[in-house]
Amino acid sequence: MTDSAKPTLMVVDGHSLAYRAFFALPVENFTTKDNQHTNAIYGFLSMFVNLIKAEKPTHMAVAFDTSRHSFRTDEYPEYKATRSETPQEFRGQIPLLQDCLAAMSIPVLTKEGIEADDILATLSTQGAEQGYDVLVVSGDRDTIQLVTDDVTLLYPSVQGVSQLKRYDPVTVQERYGVRPEQYPDIAALVGETSDNLPGVPKVGEKTAVKWLTQFGSLDELLERSAEIKGVAGGNLRDHIDDVRRNRKLNRLLTDVELPVAPGDLAVTPIDAQAVRDIFARLEFRTLLPRVFEAVGAGEVADDPASAVVLPQPVELAAADFAAWAESQTSDVALRITTHGGAPVRVGAATETEVRELDWNDEAVHALRGWLESESPKVLHDAKPQVKALLRLGIRLGGLAYDTSLAGWLLRPSFPDKTLADLVERYLGEKLPEADPTQLVPETEGATPSQEAWFALRVAAALREDIPESVAQVLTDIELPTLLTLADMEVAGVAVSHDVLSGFSGELGARAELLAQEAFALVGREFNLGSPKQLQEVLFDDLQLPKTRKTKTGYSTDAAVLADLQESNPHPFLGLLLQHREATKLRQIIESLDTAIGDDHRVRTTYVQTGSQTGRLSSTDPNLQNIPVRTEESRRIRSAFQVGEGYEALLTADYSQIEMRIMAHLSGDEGLIEAFNSGEDLHRFVGARVFGVEPSDVTAAMRTKVKAMSYGLVYGLSAFGLSKQLRIEQSEAKQLMIEYFARFGAVRDYLRASVLKAKEVGYTETLFGRRRPFPDLSSPNRVLRENAERAALNAPIQGSAADIMKIALFHIHDDLRTEGLASRALLQIHDELVVEVAPGEWDAAERIVRSRMGDAADLTVPLDVQVGRGHDWNEAAH
Repeated sequence: MTDSAKPTLMVVDGHSLAYRAFFALPVENFTTKDNQHTNAIYGFLSMFVNLIKAEKPTHMAVAFDTSRHSFRTDEYPEYKATRSETPQEFRGQIPLLQDCLAAMSIPVLTKEGIEADDILATLSTQGAEQGYDVLVVSGDRDTIQLVTDDVTLLYPSVQGVSQLKRYDPVTVQERYGVRPEQYPDIAALVGETSDNLPGVPKVGEKTAVKWLTQFGSLDELLERSAEIKGVAGGNLRDHIDDVRRNRKLNRLLTDVELPVAPGDLAVTPIDAQAVRDIFARLEFRTLLPRVFEAVGAGEVADDPASAVVLPQPVELAAADFAAWAESQTSDVALRITTHGGAPVRVGAATETEVRELDWNDEAVHALRGWLESESPKVLHDAKPQVKALLRLGIRLGGLAYDTSLAGWLLRPSFPDKTLADLVERYLGEKLPEADPTQLVPETEGATPSQEAWFALRVAAALREDIPESVAQVLTDIELPTLLTLADMEVAGVAVSHDVLSGFSGELGARAELLAQEAFALVGREFNLGSPKQLQEVLFDDLQLPKTRKTKTGYSTDAAVLADLQESNPHPFLGLLLQHREATKLRQIIESLDTAIGDDHRVRTTYVQTGSQTGRLSSTDPNLQNIPVRTEESRRIRSAFQVGEGYEALLTADYSQIEMRIMAHLSGDEGLIEAFNSGEDLHRFVGARVFGVEPSDVTAAMRTKVKAMSYGLVYGLSAFGLSKQLRIEQSEAKQLMIEYFARFGAVRDYLRASVLKAKEVGYTETLFGRRRPFPDLSSPNRVLRENAERAALNAPIQGSAADIMKIALFHIHDDLRTEGLASRALLQIHDELVVEVAPGEWDAAERIVRSRMGDAADLTVPLDVQVGRGHDWNEAAH
């Protein structure tokens, strides 16, 4: 039989490859809506289908371990005993992986007391004897011993399972210097750390190869061990029993009794529907067609993702389009494509019909009435489309659903970014998309009306999945906020180029002066922004204590260097930190300056889906990175000025909103009394904690209590508190004890909130916003404790975000309802900025104070602070 005519048997170590895939792919990116982790399954199957396509095996099987117990642990109980506990996120993935393989008609083999490698060894030996070309796929180096002229090992690289190195006898000889069957002899001498098999001390791979080459075999080496001189020889003789044990344990069995032989492993057709079902459960949409293609499961049309029959758009005149839209009695999905922020084409869809038209003056006139009406409309990523209409003086009405916001609310930890993502996840289909890298795409993407049709169907699927309380957050908070943000983004805020450029020049000069002083201290010039050069200066030239070890040397990040300056003060460190601060501020200023438009206004884009707690972020430019309450931040904020035609900026924020929410949620009588009495919170708490009169609370006492109070919201430990306050850990611990002795309801609430989150799998804000926390049940202590700290904070920070949004859109609506020209401009760092028109200050302030104060019904008052000025800094309060 010629080699080309020989069948190919491929046997795979399922456990080994799945475990490697688990660590190769980020677990947080592969979790279903039911919080089932799937990264190991996805990584394994991706590798597996690539192998099938590349190798085209005629016979296949995947072997798994049944447990850590085997005949080897019976013989040597310490075998693999040092391996860490299986991560909780990995558990449960192996049975699901086996279900996937079963649906693909791939035999899954296990045997109690036998390891997967022994099954592979038995099948590969049988296969070679019976005339097969054998491929062994494993991440266990013990399988190197199986390599022969008929057996090739495919071994994963350090990058994970995406790259596999081929080992034949020549490759093994080149890599290890011995024949494949001798590799276990090397391992016996050197030991296997992963298997807890200690080797001969001071004997590495090179020494082992030299001995085996010199004596020809391990048995001969051990027989003549007296001939080995020096320390290594003595160690070998002292550990001969270990070497013999290692060799016995790493020898793979080739005669395991199995229910199948190679001839029984012929490739058979997959169960296509079973694959669809299990992949739908695991939410593997993009992987489905790859599997069908790899195993030859019929035409691509068998894949439901490509079998969807798209409705064909009907082109209408503007008047006919408007008449059709106005005649609908249920939700209509809308999609407006834009170019340069202006509408280009409009598509709309019902469940059965899709309609389109080009945007022009006729469309503006014909569609205005329907667009501004309260007829319910479904959009995906509505804000850019709302803004495009606003610029034409059309205010979209009837926004009933935004699939982007709904998908984020349902999965805030890892939201689906695009409509295509949502279509794959919730419909199990593929949204037709043109290749953006091709000038003339080979395939056309979905038209606007077809995209609207997909969005309508995604909205229906989301409505089935989303809990009622979360759906209410969408309807009552996020959609009104979206419309408000659209107005704010279109309006922009006036920013002075002169103020920014003047400050930028000062910072540039300051940075240059600091750099020259730093160079003088060191005695040479170098790149202050290069971590590598900084490491040389700090740890070689200046001989400063080494910082935290990183992959590229020792850490030079700002926080680490600040700690180093605290423990080992040095003039150079002070100059370096000041230089970094000046450079960072200059970069912030330059990003603002370049964003100033021809009308002298900056228009940021607010991102509603950018956080897990519900807080807003901003981009292009990022206004959230402007420092708070520093001299430099005041200089930057002074560039944000009242615009032409307006008389003042009004700033407003809440006083201690997170602590007020804490008081409400915990029901702690002490905290509630502090807020209701109007007493300074930290002075009141300090008096209770330190047992003195409020008037006797010193500044130092107040600082400690303030750090304690806010630290609780973020799960601050005694160690963290001691570091923050620069006090002994014992003092920090005592401070916490004293605090909880007087505010016990706070402690009880925090404990109960984490326990409840562990029970139900998520936290919830006052308004029903949920945040899942699957890591609360993780056996990994670091992951679990991080999740616990985040779970402490999520209801409080999320409720604060909800309250701010509720206040914001009510203020926006009231200003419009009362016919005022004043308008909300910014929401930055929990602060609102309103541009007040001439003669409207009293009305604007009344609306702001009323709506912010009434945004939530708490057991303590929401205290609102308001300021006025010509610029943002002057309006500070």
